[in-house]
Formats: sequence, C-alpha cells, structure tokens
Amino acid sequence: MVVLVILILLLLFVITVVAKSIRVVPQAYTGIVERFGKYKETLPAGLNFVVPFIDKVRYMIDLREQVVSFPPQAAITEDNLTVDIDTVIYFQVTDPIAATYEISNYIQAIEQLTMTTLRNVVGGMDLEQTLTSRESINSGLSAVLDETTGRWGIKVKRVEIKGIDPPPSIKDAMEKQMRAERDKRALILSAEGQRQSAILTAEGNKQSQILNAEGERESQILRAQAEREAQILRAQGEGQAIQTVFQAIHDGRPDQSLLAYQYLQMMPKIAEGDANKVWVIPSEITKALEGLGSSIHEVAGIPKSTDGPAKRVDMGPTATEPVRTSSTSEAVQQALAAAEDAAHPGQPGQPAELPTEPPAGEEPPAG
Repeated sequence: MVVLVILILLLLFVITVVAKSIRVVPQAYTGIVERFGKYKETLPAGLNFVVPFIDKVRYMIDLREQVVSFPPQAAITEDNLTVDIDTVIYFQVTDPIAATYEISNYIQAIEQLTMTTLRNVVGGMDLEQTLTSRESINSGLSAVLDETTGRWGIKVKRVEIKGIDPPPSIKDAMEKQMRAERDKRALILSAEGQRQSAILTAEGNKQSQILNAEGERESQILRAQAEREAQILRAQGEGQAIQTVFQAIHDGRPDQSLLAYQYLQMMPKIAEGDANKVWVIPSEITKALEGLGSSIHEVAGIPKSTDGPAKRVDMGPTATEPVRTSSTSEAVQQALAAAEDAAHPGQPGQPAELPTEPPAGEEPPAG
C-alpha cells in the first residue's frame, strides 16, 4: 500500500515536471524567459521546453501591428483657441526584450508622448491651419514618435487624426462664414446665369432682327418686282387698248356725221352737274355742228375721202375685227331733231339737214 502511494506521487511529480517544462507560444507572439528573475532567453512561436521550477516565462509579447485610439486631447493653437484632437496610433513591437525591459508600459508612454508632441505641433499653427493641415500634423507626430520609441523596441507605423473639434463659438462663426461663402457662390452663379441668359437673349434678338430685316428686304424686292411687272402689264394693256381704239377708228372711217353724233351724246353728260340747273341750247346749234364737223374733218388722221380700202394697223394676235354701222346718218338726224325741239319747245321745228356720205362704192352728187 505504501509502495502504491509512492508510485502515484512519483507519477504526479513527473507529470508536473513535464507540464512545467513544456511551453507553447502562439503564432506572432514571443515569450520572455527569466531564470531566477534574470532574462535568460526569448521563446519563438511553437513548442518550447524550459527548465521547470527554474525558468519562468515572464511576458508574452504580441509582435503584430497594433492600433491604439486615445481619447480627445486639448491643445491650444497659435491664435489662443482650444481644440480637442482625437488621434490613432499604429505601432509594432520590433524588439521584445527592449519593449519589456526598457519601458514599463510602452502603451501609456506612447499616449503621453503623443499628447505632448501634438500640443507642440498644434501650438505653432493657427486654427485655420490646424483644421486644414492634418497631413502635416500626422507627419510631425510620426517623426517624433518614431525617433523616441525606437529605443523601446517599438516602431510607429502611422499616426492619424480622427477629429479636430473647435469651441462651440468658433463652430458657430465658421458655420456663418461657410453659409456666407455658399450664399456668395450662389449669388455669383445666379449673376453668371443671368448674364449668360442676357447674352443669349441679345444674340437671339440680334439674329431675329437680322432675319426680319432680310425678310423685309426680300419682301420689298419681291413687291417692287411685282409692282414693276404689274406696271409693265398695265402699260402693255393700255398700249393694246390704244391700238385697239386706233384700229377701230381706222377701220370705221369716221365722217362728219359720226363726229356730230358723238358731240350730241356728250351734251347730256355736260348737263349732269349740280351747278347746271338751266342749260340753254342755242338756235344756231346746227351751224355749230356743221362748223364742228367741217373743222374736225381737217384734223390729221381722219380721212377726207372714203375712196380706197382702209389701212389696218397690225395688232398682233389680240386685234379684233372692226364693227361698222350703216345707220350713222339716221342717228345723227334724230339727235339733231331732238336738239331743235329742246331749243324751241313751243314751235314745231324742222330737222336740220347735214350732208351725208353716199354708201360705199357710190360717188357723191355734183354741186
């Protein structure tokens, strides 16, 4: 029974010794081994053996790149304005021994160093530069932190500014300034739009006036051409009418009796005026007609003799054949009788006799 207890105790001792001597280090980690409180070695990742009850793994150092976000830090700018700045630090342990024995708490050391460096960098800038120069602040912080933390076995990879919060009064003033800037840009854009619209409207009016002027000019040219053609046509029509009348006169061979008849036809038209209330026909009307007929016979263009054929004027395709009448002398006699009755309304008048032309083909009587 005693032997069994001793064997069991011996087995438990062996198991404890083996457990104390085996150390498993995770990937991307390293172990710091101390023997009697003094650094002995660094254990790599994987399965490692140490002397039990003598060697002890004091620290497990993470070799991965780490990210630490610090709370907002107050900093005073060059123009005496307080701003709160949030920072993020990216770093990596490159020397586990230095990170363990050169600094007691490297994360806290990095935080304090970041705060002091940030205040130093921001203190040389005004508010506007602080708000717009994040890249230069990041570069300044990275340079100072990398130089200082190098002896601690830490490599600062990157420093980022998460946010810069100015005081509420400054925020209000900045919002008003931004609002004024936006209003100014809006007014500028509106003015440019109105100017462009006015330019386009003026160009459109100009083109419209040019087109209207061209249209008016062409219209005047066309009207002038139409008026010219109309005048030419009227002149041609008047010329044809004159030729037609002239041809009719030549074809009709007017004599003294026809002229007297025409004169009598014009007398009622003379009396149509409102001022001609009384119109007296003289008793010597027949003599006047005879004198008129004899004088008209002498006018150039009226033939004195009816002998021989009439000479026609070439009228072209629009000329018409003359129409002759055989009752010219009878109509003249009736007109003279009506004129005598009008001159002596109470006395029976005798019709005046005018010389008549013999029919065509006959010779006038002698004496």
